[in-house]
Amino acid sequence: MAITVYEKPTCTTCRKLYRLLEAEGVDFDKVNYHVTGLTEDEIRDLLGKADITAAEALRMREDGARDLASADEDEIIAAMAERPELLQRPIVVNGDRAVLARPIERALEVL
Repeated sequence: MAITVYEKPTCTTCRKLYRLLEAEGVDFDKVNYHVTGLTEDEIRDLLGKADITAAEALRMREDGARDLASADEDEIIAAMAERPELLQRPIVVNGDRAVLARPIERALEVL
């Protein structure tokens, strides 16, 4: 089982998720998308696997997020590709399924 967590290492929620996954005995890879970045296609793929819209994945506490909330899907995704901090975290992917792990227990849905 290849689990990938899209995360930010300094994120408290991400660190709580690591502890949960480790307690469950789950091996996982981490992708710090704040460093590596994500393309618009990668973001679309993650959103599709999680069955959520870009607006639902928008991190509202970031500057400019509220202005983007009413924008169309393509505009939000373009902004997320340019500014990775706009994308909520952590996102847990297992094959063709993903979940925005907020709360962290949602990660168990894709294991």
